[in-house]
Amino acid sequence: MRLHHLLLTTGCLLASVATAARPNVLFIASDDMRPQLGCYGDPTVKSPQLDALAKRGVVFERSYVQQALCSPSRISMLSGRYPATTGIFEIGRPLRATMPDITTLPQHFKNNGYHTRSLGKIYHVGIDDDASWTIPAWHSKKPRFSPGTVKAIDQFLANARSNGTEVPPKGKSSRLSAVPAFEAVDCNDEDLLDGDTALNAIEQLREHAKNPDRPFFLAVGFANPHVPWISPKKYWDLYDRSKLPLATNEFLPKGAPAFAATSGQDFRWYANVPEGDLPEPFKRECLHGYLAAISYVDAQVGKLLSALDETGLAKNTIIVFWSDHGYYMGEHTWWGSKHNNYEGATRNSFIMSVPGMKHAGTSTKALAQSVDIAPTLTELCQLPSHDGFQGRSLKPVLDDPSVTVNDAAFSWYPKEGWLGVTMRQDKWRFVEWTKPGHEPVRELYNMANDPQNDVNVAAQSEHEKVLRVLSDRLRERFPVQEFREPPAPAARKGKGKGKARAVN
Repeated sequence: MRLHHLLLTTGCLLASVATAARPNVLFIASDDMRPQLGCYGDPTVKSPQLDALAKRGVVFERSYVQQALCSPSRISMLSGRYPATTGIFEIGRPLRATMPDITTLPQHFKNNGYHTRSLGKIYHVGIDDDASWTIPAWHSKKPRFSPGTVKAIDQFLANARSNGTEVPPKGKSSRLSAVPAFEAVDCNDEDLLDGDTALNAIEQLREHAKNPDRPFFLAVGFANPHVPWISPKKYWDLYDRSKLPLATNEFLPKGAPAFAATSGQDFRWYANVPEGDLPEPFKRECLHGYLAAISYVDAQVGKLLSALDETGLAKNTIIVFWSDHGYYMGEHTWWGSKHNNYEGATRNSFIMSVPGMKHAGTSTKALAQSVDIAPTLTELCQLPSHDGFQGRSLKPVLDDPSVTVNDAAFSWYPKEGWLGVTMRQDKWRFVEWTKPGHEPVRELYNMANDPQNDVNVAAQSEHEKVLRVLSDRLRERFPVQEFREPPAPAARKGKGKGKARAVN
């Protein structure tokens, strides 16, 4: 009996040591942050903390989300499944509405002994997944806006109640019409939502440092730089608005299908956005606000990195910085939006740092997809492989940034009953749109000569063979699908007084 007890005790100790040796994961998400950072070569933005993270890790220069819309993109990444598998192409339904028995990325970690927690916007505000987390997801109650804007929202809602007017969730008559598209607020970081999220994440890291025997998967999500671009004034002061470069391709993609060459209109719902073409001074204000919001997030990331160093957790913590899609700030006439299958919408920011990695401080041109994150973290943390994850581990790229594991990256978007699937390869961005009762519609962009997708060359006769090859390749991987309108989402809870929720 004593020998049996000793063997059991020894086994438990070994299991505890093995568990403690597993790396922690700090997963940081940012909303609507296109790869406009110093570590991506941008000379204008002030992003010293994310650039410092890049020096600890590898920057993925060609990383792509699976849909350029917040909730479907996040669900795809967190589930490790393509939207074609989850069946979710819109904001409203939670993942388990279509896949009730799925095991998500954080849930896989939880099932293997990790403490998993979500702070801020990770799935989506009001659309979460309790099974993914050890304890329920946390969201800051601090506002995203100045006190003046909060009062304006309250007054707007009060007027609607007194007039018996029902406030729609979207559109120019929604509560967003009381919110400016941009605002510099004279306040401390923690007085606004993202600063408060960082503050609570630091507290969580300090708690984890007290219990080093249990590994953690901590997901921290920032709302910026999603419109409205509202941040503390000190981040606005980093920029000279008159020197900010504006987009040089303020025209729709030439030759593109009219239904495809569109983007979201929610930017137009905010209080101070003029109708029609935007005057240049207003464009500069928008860009100024967007860059300030990036710098605000950058500073919060720096605080998290400092907390990792101060607690000693950095030596055994994998860090992922990821944004949920790209963004347009004037390109193709689109402002504060994404909502399509082009490069500017689907290309995102993605940095990964692993303790002791050989190639820290480098970048890679290897194609990466958000669905690759789940198998990558699973392998890096030595968890059992999970057959449901549809991406490919990027560990070979981390070991050698010159190698590649993907020959293409795929994204989806529904438009007017059409479902578009895009395949991004080294040279080509190919999009095929299908709709019941219609012939497929195709787009083709030469990424070597046209990196911003300004001209659709699908109709040019010299590309007929390329179109056939790419279409066959796409449909070999993903058979023809149809987009079916989802059921109307149930009314979401928690619409508190004076809170203007993000709509995408």
